Amino acid sequence: MKANLYSLDGKILKEISLPQFFSEAVRDDLIKRAVLSDESREYQPKGAYRWAGLETSAKYRGRKEMYGAVKNKGIPHLPHEVQPKGQFGKVKRVPHAVKGRRAHPPKPEKILVEEINKKEYLKALRSALSASKNKIIVENSFENLKKTKDVLNVFESLKFGDAVSRAKENGTKAPVVILVSASAIKAARNLAGVDAVLASELRVKHLAPGCKPGRSVIFTENSLRELEKIIKGEAS
Repeated sequence: MKANLYSLDGKILKEISLPQFFSEAVRDDLIKRAVLSDESREYQPKGAYRWAGLETSAKYRGRKEMYGAVKNKGIPHLPHEVQPKGQFGKVKRVPHAVKGRRAHPPKPEKILVEEINKKEYLKALRSALSASKNKIIVENSFENLKKTKDVLNVFESLKFGDAVSRAKENGTKAPVVILVSASAIKAARNLAGVDAVLASELRVKHLAPGCKPGRSVIFTENSLRELEKIIKGEAS
């Protein structure tokens, strides 16, 4: 498979060969699993204080012969607060009591991450790259840009100016930019709807937001080669 290499002015410099993974069959089911796995890693554990509702003197005293027993007293057989001289305090600890514990509170140790096999994830990544709507490769000098207005000029020369305008108005997604150097990331991600990521940090969620593949992608020549090494497992 061949593709054009563009300059920063939008002119065709030459034709280059694309890596083999762009011919991968599109698997929507794998892409969805991979995106859900990516998103689950961003969940924040939550839960109630472990001893909430239990830090009280209330206890259940059921034996009739026991001091302070609740049997034959005409009161509920529930944990009551311990008070002086054998008096019965309020019911505590149980879920239906005022200031009692919750019945089934959320627990911070709950496993939130949805795991996926490494080979399965790489196949989903290849599939998402293959499903990209527009695959644009620009020269490596793009990575030296440090100003957002310069990146916007490149987008306009590549006919992506309207996509950025729509993203600014409607909150839609613009192309994702894949780079090797971090110098241009800040300049690119300041544009509405644009995601800029390093090739080593590319995830399926960047290529298929909302589990829907087909997002436009802008590569540099170096990032394309780096991505090919990562997918083949040759990257350090």
